[in-house]
Order: sequence, then C-alpha cells, then structure tokens
Amino acid sequence: MRRIAVVLVGLVPLLVAGCLLEPGLSMTTARAYHTATLLSDGRVLVAGGQGNTADLASAELYDPAKDYFTATGPMTAARRSHTATPLAPGRVLLAGGHSDTANLASAEVYDEATGKFAATSSMATARVYHTATLLPDGHVLVAGGTDGTRALATAELYDPATGTFSPAGSMAAARQSHTATPLGDGRVLIAGGSDGTAPLASAELYDPVSGNSTATGSMAIARESQSAARLADGRVLVVAGAEGPDTASAEIFDPATGTFARTGPIANGGRCQTATLLADGRVLMVGGHAYTSWSSGRELYDPKTGWFQFTTPMATSRACHTATLLGSGRVLIAGGLDAMGPTSEVELYGP
Repeated sequence: MRRIAVVLVGLVPLLVAGCLLEPGLSMTTARAYHTATLLSDGRVLVAGGQGNTADLASAELYDPAKDYFTATGPMTAARRSHTATPLAPGRVLLAGGHSDTANLASAEVYDEATGKFAATSSMATARVYHTATLLPDGHVLVAGGTDGTRALATAELYDPATGTFSPAGSMAAARQSHTATPLGDGRVLIAGGSDGTAPLASAELYDPVSGNSTATGSMAIARESQSAARLADGRVLVVAGAEGPDTASAEIFDPATGTFARTGPIANGGRCQTATLLADGRVLMVGGHAYTSWSSGRELYDPKTGWFQFTTPMATSRACHTATLLGSGRVLIAGGLDAMGPTSEVELYGP
C-alpha cells in the first residue's frame, strides 16, 4: 500500500508529501551492523552483520528488477561492523570487523560474476569501527578504528592489482566510529569519531598524492557514530552522532575554506543513522538510536535552503541499518536493530 503524507502548515521542519513507502519486503536473514553495496549490474550485495544469536558469514543479493533477495556466498569469515568497498570491475573488498569474540585483520573479495567470496591478504592490524574509502587511482584507504584495546591512528592502502595491503602512514589523531568522505579533488575528509574515551570534534584531510593526513578546521560539536554525505556541490554534510547525549545537529564542511558551519536544525538525533545523497541533490536521513529508543524518522536535507524536512516515517524503527541508492532513484533501507534486536525487514523509499 502506498502512504501519502499530509502537509501540515506551520511546522518546522515541514512534512513532505509524495513519498512512496513499501513495507513488507524482507531479507532472508535478520542482520544489523552489516554492509550493503551497489554492484555494477544494479543488484545490491548485503553481507555479514550481527544476527540474532551470532555474527554472520552469510550474504544475499537484492535484485531490484525482481524485487526479492536470494542467498549468495557465503563469506570466508563471519564479520560485523566491517567495511565493504566496490572495486573495478565487478568486485567488492570486505575488510576487518568483529567476529563473535575477536576483531579481524582478514579481508576478502566478492566477485559478482561468480557469486563467490575469496580471501585476500590481511591487514597489518585487526580493526573494527574503521573506514574504507575508494581513491581515484583504485586503491582503498583503510583508516583508524579500534583493535579492541585502543583507538588507532594508523592507516593502510589496499592495492586491488596485487591483492595486498601496505602502510599508509598515520592520521593526525587516533579515532574510531568516524566518517571518511571522498572529496571532488581526490582528498578524503576524515571527521569526528572517538579517541576511545570521548567524542572528537577534530577533522583532517588525507591527500593520496602526498600520502599524508593534515588537520583541517574542527566541527562545532564533537560527535561519533555520525553520518556524512558529499553534496552535489562538493561540500560535505555531517549529521547527528553522539556527544555524551546523542546530538540532533548538523554541519557543512566546505573544502574551499577547510571550515565547518552549522546548518539545520534536524529533528531526529542519534547514532547509527544513514545519510544518502539522492539523485535530486537532497540527502535522505533515516533512523538512528538515542539512548533506549530507536527512530522511525526520515528527513530530507535540502542544500539549497539549508533545512531538513520531515517525510513519511518508516514502518519499522531502526538503527545500524543500511540505505543504498538504487539505479531507479529509490533507496533500499535494509535490516538494522529495533527494540527486539536485529531485523530482516526492508523498505523502499522513493520520490
């Protein structure tokens, strides 16, 4: 059934009409802290995550043409809170994460042509809550995270041609649960996170040409487990996260000046949200977790006005889910945590 929102005059943020909500679709397995990666043929690879009883090695594919999920894989290792980075052509690198009782240094590559995972070389350091960013030259920058005892400042580069990792120097600060956003000039904005004891407001820029990370302007608010999305004009939106109490705020990073500026406000704060750039240039914010509550909220950020607007809520409150922009312009919102634990429920959002 389609739900059409009603426009309520006088509310800020506003409620946007014309949003399509299609609950009822489910993955084959309930999972949270998983990854979802758009493949070159338009399908979505959903891999790993936390299951109801253990971390998962299972994976599945969503086919938007047929609108259902089928099993693929499995992975070579169960892992959650790992990273998944698309490689060319038609492969995906999955690295690190946590497997029940241990943090992982291992990595593997999924081949969409065969539907199989194969082990590749391991990282020098086991890490979870790290980031992995595809660079213009095809290498993958793996940065920060925690090895289970401390936040990491180290970074590594994965070379898909050789299947090996090599040292990539150190970040300006040790951080975990941060964001890493590629900029239009090839640099990577690494922002916020935690040093293992407290959220960070600091940010830095990784330059793939020099191989160095240098400090840039700090955010107005320290935040960890936040969301970030690069806008069509090259700026970066950083949203929500946790600052002691979970914060409902947003900031914009301008690469031209190296500074952050407040924007918003946003109605729904919390950690483990998703921020997805839509085809029309707006950003869809979905879900999140604040203290003991899970959000069903969805908001749209319009960079032209600097405002967030309410849109139709999800059928399921969730956090630590995935949100993937499909070729059709819709967003696949899959799994995550609700009040009962990991869920298999899936929703599609579209204008």
